[in-house]
Amino acid sequence: MNEDLKVNLSGLPRDYLDAAAAENISAAVSSRVPVVEPEPELVVNPWDIVLCTSGTLISCENAIVVLIIFHNPSLRAPMFLLIGSLALADLLAGIGLIINFVFAYLLQSEATKLVTIGLIVASFSASVCSLLAITVDRYLSLYYALTYHSERTVTFTYIMLIMLWGTSICLGLLPVMGWNCLRDESTCSVVRPLTKNNAAILSVSFLFMFALMLQLYIQICKIVMRHAHQIALQHHFLATSHYVTTRKGVSTLAIILGTFAACWMPFTLYSLIADYTYPSIYTYATLLPATYNSIINPVIYAFRNQEIQKALCLICCGCIPSSLAQRARSPSDV
Repeated sequence: MNEDLKVNLSGLPRDYLDAAAAENISAAVSSRVPVVEPEPELVVNPWDIVLCTSGTLISCENAIVVLIIFHNPSLRAPMFLLIGSLALADLLAGIGLIINFVFAYLLQSEATKLVTIGLIVASFSASVCSLLAITVDRYLSLYYALTYHSERTVTFTYIMLIMLWGTSICLGLLPVMGWNCLRDESTCSVVRPLTKNNAAILSVSFLFMFALMLQLYIQICKIVMRHAHQIALQHHFLATSHYVTTRKGVSTLAIILGTFAACWMPFTLYSLIADYTYPSIYTYATLLPATYNSIINPVIYAFRNQEIQKALCLICCGCIPSSLAQRARSPSDV
């Protein structure tokens, strides 16, 4: 009877109070039981998968070229040394893309980030510098056609190789030696942990090398057209065929330079105007075409070369097709 006369001071129904009390008791009990939180799932960025796939294809293609040149003693001319340098640089770039994917999701640390970005910067820098060296070699093979096969040309080629790889390694060591944005994120570029200044130096260097390559290819076109015109004057009945040959050569040079610009120019210009605050999708969208250049390089510079085609045929089938054996090679055929 006394229990029924007790006043409900809260003004709430008794059933509500009983339910609230039950909830408080269950909450107190559950707070004493350790809660096992589920481990977060590893979310993989699709762009990283595409870059890793691109790196795998780059590595496979260029590994074939490196092995062919390394195991064939006849491929030791300056032209093949530069093609081998290009293939080696692209091979390292492909390996760098694969390692970057593995480290990003399996072994995350500042040291691995710096080593990976250093390898990628050094290898892509060596790739672009090797393209410039090949352009210089093509120009010299035409401008100094009579003395191109001298010992001085070989010495000059080794000097170019030492300079381009030394410069590329130094550029790759900059992030590792402390020129990075790990301590100050406000200085980051579109590619972390490269600083904005570092990315600007790389971009300006690329634009300078592209302008130099463009100038050299213009001179190459002038030399080829002049030689074709002189031959056509001496042999009037071959004028049409030489015109076709000259047009084909100029078209080939335009395709080479146009492919190089289409692959690298978007990322170069984007690196100059953007920073870490921009959406990462823009970085991926401009960086991916740059990796395609390393996929295309073996096709343009290696697999089109007759001597490399012969070596590849010997490795694959043990014979050289008659169509390859009877074709003549020009000094600038790369």
